[in-house]
Amino acid sequence: MFDFLEMIKIFLRGFLMGTCDIMPGISGGTIALITGIYDKLIGAISNIKLLFLKPLLKGDINEFKKQLLEEVDFEFFIPLGLGMAVAMLIMASVINYLLGNYAAFTYSFFGGLILASIYILYKQLDAFNVQAISTTLIFAVLAYIFVGLNPMQAAHSLPILFISGFIAICAMLLPGISGSSLLLLLGQYEYMINVLHTFSIIEIIIFVIGAVLGFMIMSRIIKYMLENHKQLTVATLIGIMLGSMRIPMQNVVTAPLTSLPICLIIAVIAMALVLVVETKFNYELI
Repeated sequence: MFDFLEMIKIFLRGFLMGTCDIMPGISGGTIALITGIYDKLIGAISNIKLLFLKPLLKGDINEFKKQLLEEVDFEFFIPLGLGMAVAMLIMASVINYLLGNYAAFTYSFFGGLILASIYILYKQLDAFNVQAISTTLIFAVLAYIFVGLNPMQAAHSLPILFISGFIAICAMLLPGISGSSLLLLLGQYEYMINVLHTFSIIEIIIFVIGAVLGFMIMSRIIKYMLENHKQLTVATLIGIMLGSMRIPMQNVVTAPLTSLPICLIIAVIAMALVLVVETKFNYELI
């Protein structure tokens, strides 16, 4: 039965998730956990098996509609998706302004968010042993090198945007790492912020198509990895996030020396915000 109040609540949760997903370091998956819809989100995604395509290909519209409604929880996905979309469009304008006028301060905030999220992920490790340390270091170095590749940073073609959307969507389903952090890693963050700000429809559509495909495929991979290889997965994510700190650091160190104390204060505030939230709403990965 249609419940308008419940849909408003889901919309607001989506708005919070979208707001956090557009800021590097904060995971929309964390917000899903905090607001009590993480299990519902995973369950709703897992229920989509694309079986409704079979009657559609046969031209059986009635069976297609029936199967579609059985697999896809529209009363959940529509308000959640709308909330996220609205948040991203609004926050894109804000962040676009901040990056254009206060880049060092903005990246200091992002860096603080990422560092705090690394600490949160570190707490998910049962033991920081040789395997965890070596995995973290390997992926930190690879990520650091990867974000320094100028050809990737300069490439904003449609195939690259498709791949970026595919990869970034992982964060929605994985508390502790944000999609924007991955976009920073791919060198697509500022470009996508501008795309949302200017509402470049073609780029947005291609990015969303990649995200939807990643949503279907990567959700199952992530769930499997966390259930069967949690420690290795967490150590890998920590390494990737450490390596992605290269971009915030590059923007901060090039700022005037007089700005550095303010940058440090902003980074500490950002770290404190994440840690306060995580302390209040403690969780464990799958």
